[in-house]
Amino acid sequence: MGKLVWLASYPKSGNTWLRAFLHAYLSDARAPVPLDRLTELTTGESGAALYRRHDPRPAHCYSVAEVMRLRPLVHRDIMGGDAARVFVKTHNAAIRVAGVPLMTPEVTDRAIYVLRDPRDVAISYSAHLGMALDAVIGLMARDAAVSGGDDDKVLEFIGSWSRHVDSWTVAPPQKLLVLRYEDLLADPVDGFGDVVRFLGAAPDAGRLRRAIGFSDFAALSAQERACGFAERPAGARGAFFRAGVAGQWRTMLSAAQCRRIERDHAAPMRRFGYIG
Repeated sequence: MGKLVWLASYPKSGNTWLRAFLHAYLSDARAPVPLDRLTELTTGESGAALYRRHDPRPAHCYSVAEVMRLRPLVHRDIMGGDAARVFVKTHNAAIRVAGVPLMTPEVTDRAIYVLRDPRDVAISYSAHLGMALDAVIGLMARDAAVSGGDDDKVLEFIGSWSRHVDSWTVAPPQKLLVLRYEDLLADPVDGFGDVVRFLGAAPDAGRLRRAIGFSDFAALSAQERACGFAERPAGARGAFFRAGVAGQWRTMLSAAQCRRIERDHAAPMRRFGYIG
């Protein structure tokens, strides 16, 4: 029986990019994979429909304890009887809630964690949520931050950027590959080659380069302009694939905003080379 491979990140850190690469590489695609087909290979674990199989009430009625009682059942459903691994996107922190781990250990194989400079995350997340930058910077420092909890998605327990990063990367309970967004931009052949190796295969050079090309920012952005993207929130400012670059914080954040982020998240930023 297969097990789950978690594709984990704080929001707006490159998770969809990773999913697009995996779909293109594992399917040996010869053309860009349509965005609406990403769920054929990678799935989410917070969609309310998954939980209604076990509790038919509207998902906004679920208490925290009820969501956590259902979550392991949903993870087992996702695993199913397939002999292959199943790739599951999550923005949850790797913590326990109501005594239950958000990633069910018994059905977990390994995890890939993508992180991004929180100063750039703040800019992208602000546009994604349609919220002011200062409000998002405050949200990123809140250990109790959640999303969802409506009839489309059950609660996701995101927490602060620091808590999220530490929960996944400090003494992880499963096999883990950590990728920095900035390193993937600088050398995608090396970074995405590591993804293939982490999954137990030697990268095929031609297949790797095709998959990188089909999943780069220009290709994904062109698809969104042509066909839209269902994962773009209704209240977002601009496109889901907004810029796809590193270092925008240098011109788009004030000195005070930079200082606040660096103060709030100093330890993990230092550990991953974002500040000295």
